[in-house]
Amino acid sequence: MTMIKNDHELEIAQERIRQFERQVAQIRKTETNSENYRLSAGGFLAEIDRMNLQIRDYLWSIPAEPTASAA
Repeated sequence: MTMIKNDHELEIAQERIRQFERQVAQIRKTETNSENYRLSAGGFLAEIDRMNLQIRDYLWSIPAEPTASAA
């Protein structure tokens, strides 16, 4: 699993989740067959779950302390 390394990557992952959620919402509006809906939405929902776990891991970690040269 690719790990989020910084706040910029966090923002990118959050935006990707929003995009996937919009896609699933659109599929939900247009697909009338429940089996087709589940087949279409399943991959997006699995990817959303995977990215949410990455975000959770990143947010759970303690930020690295700044080095003396960065201060």
